[in-house]
Amino acid sequence: MLEKRKIGNTSLHVDSLGFGCASVGNLYKAISEQDASDVLHQAWDKGFRHFDTAPHYGQGLSERRVGDMLRSKTERNYVLSTKVGRILTPAGYTKERHGFRSAMPFDIQYDYSYDGVMRSFEHSLQRLGLDRIDILYMHDIGSVTHGDDHETLFQKAMAGGYKAMDELRQQGVIKAIGLGVNEYQVCEQALDHGDWDCFLLAGRYTLLEQDALHSFLPKCQQRNCSIIIGGPYNSGILATGTRGVSEPYYNYAPASKEVIERVSRIEAVCDEFNVPLPAAALQFPLAHPSIVSVIPGVGKADMIQSTLDLFNQEIPVEFWIAMQQQGLVSDSAPIPKAKS
Repeated sequence: MLEKRKIGNTSLHVDSLGFGCASVGNLYKAISEQDASDVLHQAWDKGFRHFDTAPHYGQGLSERRVGDMLRSKTERNYVLSTKVGRILTPAGYTKERHGFRSAMPFDIQYDYSYDGVMRSFEHSLQRLGLDRIDILYMHDIGSVTHGDDHETLFQKAMAGGYKAMDELRQQGVIKAIGLGVNEYQVCEQALDHGDWDCFLLAGRYTLLEQDALHSFLPKCQQRNCSIIIGGPYNSGILATGTRGVSEPYYNYAPASKEVIERVSRIEAVCDEFNVPLPAAALQFPLAHPSIVSVIPGVGKADMIQSTLDLFNQEIPVEFWIAMQQQGLVSDSAPIPKAKS
């Protein structure tokens, strides 16, 4: 059984290891209906009960596939999150776009308004074929996605989109609201504009980078706002390492020389203590008191058990101390305790 941790001030508890569903939306490569079904059912059978999806993942494909799996289960003891901020519109084609090789003939239109968020939520329920969503995230608001348009869209999102999400929460239709983003700065900005339960932060508090420790994570502790860590492998390099791969990826692109050199130093410490790199990557974030879950993406059924094994791998405290002594983990970062 996976440990359950409480989301902020809500009554909701999530597994400390969740399942990221971008891969079943055909991220980077197409997955057949059977293979997608196999990986989702295998995850369920192995005890996963925390699933995160989004309209963006395959332009609706991930939501449809996740809903198909969850509807087949008689148990309802799962936590499901999806996202708002993109409306799907008919595209007239099914070619690859936004990194997804989708069979769904839709494209995206950003809409963070009150009406847009309500519409997106209702559409997600229909694509999922389910009568409930537990956590609703505002997806990819921020300057990384929107550049010069960020401030205008952010103001609209905080005035309109947040109001819609808050109403859904007050009505009991959803249990928690937050942002699902790749930059902690916009989460910190949003804390000044609303009462958020949690943030899904991809890639910004990992074994490789901990800048969020300086101001964002302390503010989350003060507000009792929980963090779910997506992208614990930083888009791949903390899963593959730097050896035996022709081009390691970091942050959705080929890794820079500096990143490769830093990960190589981490690998050397892993070798010294016989610790698998991806095991350290999965376990590190959860030592912080604000972090309740990590949700790696898993695209193959035979990777489910190996992911669980990495998550449960015994890692000596001495490994983490060595990482800090060599400047590879911040001195102010909480480090995992030995497993009992």
